[in-house]
Amino acid sequence: MAADKRPHTHRYEVIRTAVIAIAVIGALLWTAFALLQPAPPRRVVLASGNESGIYHKFAQQYIAILKREGVKVEERMTAGASENMALLQNPASRIDIAFLQGGVVDAAATHDVVMLASLYYEPLWIFYRDPGKLSQINQLEGKRIAVGAPGSGTRALVDRVFLANGLVAANGIARGNTEIVSTGGADALRALKAGEIDAALFVGGAQTPTIQQAMRDPSIKLMSLDRAEAYPRRFPWISKLTLPAGTIDLAINLPDRDMQMIGTKAMLGARDGLHPALINLLIDAAREIHGDQGYFEAAGEFPGTAPVDIPVSPYADQHKRFGPSFLYKYLPFWVATVVERLIILLLPLAVILVPLLNYLPKVLEWRVRSRIYRWYGELSLLEKDVHTRKGDLPVEQWLKDLDRIERAVEQIHTPDKFASEAYTLREHVGLVRRAVMAKAGAAPAP
Repeated sequence: MAADKRPHTHRYEVIRTAVIAIAVIGALLWTAFALLQPAPPRRVVLASGNESGIYHKFAQQYIAILKREGVKVEERMTAGASENMALLQNPASRIDIAFLQGGVVDAAATHDVVMLASLYYEPLWIFYRDPGKLSQINQLEGKRIAVGAPGSGTRALVDRVFLANGLVAANGIARGNTEIVSTGGADALRALKAGEIDAALFVGGAQTPTIQQAMRDPSIKLMSLDRAEAYPRRFPWISKLTLPAGTIDLAINLPDRDMQMIGTKAMLGARDGLHPALINLLIDAAREIHGDQGYFEAAGEFPGTAPVDIPVSPYADQHKRFGPSFLYKYLPFWVATVVERLIILLLPLAVILVPLLNYLPKVLEWRVRSRIYRWYGELSLLEKDVHTRKGDLPVEQWLKDLDRIERAVEQIHTPDKFASEAYTLREHVGLVRRAVMAKAGAAPAP
């Protein structure tokens, strides 16, 4: 009968082993998927700037490049860098990335926003109408000055520079006869040309249409700052810049002399927590768009990850320093992300599962033997009682216990490799039974 049970017993143990292994692997896979970073999103929202500005122009290029990799970039046009920072800091805005500039907010006020890369220099252009030559910002005192629209990067930078020069109070109110006009872009240039204001300040690249028009208008002048070197000492996010003579137009020698200027850096910012794979993709796009030489930038100077005034994403810094990984270099973006996640998932599982699968047979072996050894323990106690008991002998109880142990051993389902241990236990039961009968026969009659 025992021999007939062996095939069934073997299948039973194999099925149980498989169920246990599947359960363990399933639990590990579930844990790994729960802890593993999700796949990168296929859609991101980018806050740019106004329709006539350089941010909008660059946004179109990012949209085209990321589209090649299957990522849709939705552009949301704004008033500029200051509004973009506020949107990034507000989770309800659903903005993922945005164009920013240094000096928009105090570094201590930034939270949950990181810089992915600095993109290019954004000079502060100070155009004015005056019969004399102005070379210091505080010489604008008493004039009507256009400082950019609220929410723009120009306004954010100018407010801090004007405060340092004593043109405005800490609350932003102009001092003395100075009049602050909250307009910027093409409207500010039109007002300056018409003589409605005395000066207009702009922050942006030299290729911006507004800057190009202002440079070519003979009725207005560009201020060259005598104290340009002082500003970076006061504000770490400000850089001293030089626009050499003839840079804008060599034919007419525009400008006609080297212009000393100050400026900050345009940045690509993101809400902290943006997927690393998307960060890498954006850094590569920034290199394609901003990596060439410009009026103020050397070739290869941008994109950069040197801090400006907000924390730098560690993923962006790592990608900038070491470049794309082997997978992203030779595989399409989405294929690389899938392979990368599989590697991240399977390698730790392999480290856990290989020893576990090696150890699992030992666990199962212990479980089978434990069922046999349990009865060995009870049989050993009974045998000791048989040898040491004096006086009245509970022979019937001993025999009942032996029958119970023998029936339990017969019902144990064991693989073939453990069958000999079960047979040996049954033989030991027989030895104890004979010892009981022998002691019962040798006992004196009552």
